Amino acid sequence: VQLVESGGELVQAAGSLRLSCAASGRTFSNSDMGWFRQAPGKEREFVAAIRTNTGSTYVADSVKGRFTISRDNAKQTVYLQMNRLQPEDTAVYLCAARNSRFLLRDVRYAYWGQGTQVTVSS
Repeated sequence: VQLVESGGELVQAAGSLRLSCAASGRTFSNSDMGWFRQAPGKEREFVAAIRTNTGSTYVADSVKGRFTISRDNAKQTVYLQMNRLQPEDTAVYLCAARNSRFLLRDVRYAYWGQGTQVTVSS
């Protein structure tokens, strides 16, 4: 399973970014895909998850209302739309995948990408 994230960059506070995660090597249409982030010196934090066959989503309270997760099954890609970005959103954002047999809020994932850096300047 390969997960490749893209879209991270330097952005000013209040700006927007859309991250992408392209998946290969597994059945994408029956998976859970998640986004996590890790800031320097901090624990990895769950951000959002989506069940690719139903489109059901679960978003962390810390970003709810600003971040949206979506997927394109034909492209085997998951997106994280991030709006009204704040400096505290600065982190490496990682994509993860697993079989759909856990609750969406469960943070156990089997496969991980390398991450993409998002930096929000004030």
